[in-house]
Amino acid sequence: MADIDSAKANMKDSSKDNGNNQREGNMLWVAPAFSEERPDVPIIYQDEHIVVIDKPAGLLVHRTALARGEKWFAMQLLRDKVGQHVFPVHRLDRPTSGLLAFALSAEVATKMSELFANHRVQKIYHAVVRGYVNEYGRIDYPLKEELDAIADKMANQDKDAQSAVTDFLCLEQIELPFKVSTKHETSRYSLVKLAPKTGRKHQLRRHMAHIRHPIVGDTNHGDGRHNKFFREHFNIKRLLLAATNLSFPHPVTQQPMHFEAQVPKEFYVPFLESTDDNA
Repeated sequence: MADIDSAKANMKDSSKDNGNNQREGNMLWVAPAFSEERPDVPIIYQDEHIVVIDKPAGLLVHRTALARGEKWFAMQLLRDKVGQHVFPVHRLDRPTSGLLAFALSAEVATKMSELFANHRVQKIYHAVVRGYVNEYGRIDYPLKEELDAIADKMANQDKDAQSAVTDFLCLEQIELPFKVSTKHETSRYSLVKLAPKTGRKHQLRRHMAHIRHPIVGDTNHGDGRHNKFFREHFNIKRLLLAATNLSFPHPVTQQPMHFEAQVPKEFYVPFLESTDDNA
């Protein structure tokens, strides 16, 4: 409960507010929606070869044909911030927040790509999911390539499913006295750590949906009733999935590198409901 207690104390001690913050009772968290102002891309680490940022939820990594109307992209924002071209070396879905690495040269980008291809990069995510998950486990379930109707219209539609493996660890559980589904009088949620061992598109979201514990806020693979409950009761409108740990050998020096990002405060909000009465 240490992380939950710490989050509770931080929320109660927060006294400053701005236009991007939302309040409910004495709890404060940053809303994921962007205004017209230029969003920040906090730099976690930078040297002459690589940069690691903490990407906000809702921000695309780079410009795509499917997002012609978008104004801001992590690649563009970081380029302007560091004053040179940057090369994305892996992806992080738009609604997912957290650690994202870039190379500062094409040569280093190639070396980073080799690290990913050789499974020398480890990533850990935090997520809030529907229901009580087991204490720990492994999801070994092959996934077919998820194709976009427009961007992938020329792609092979009949590819076989590819191996996909995800380890999970349950950190916290909560039962709330709200009837969200017609089957249950209460609603249960779990805070989990997820460690993908493969890198399939939307792997974590699809794997958690496969074991009937969809990630809250997932509009494609999740449960719309619980997404709506989080929007209306907690004013949480984002996907509750964040990349919080990233480890790999440095592509040039080979030194072990490990980066951590804070779990977003809104992930803890539902788990504080039962503790406020005892504060």
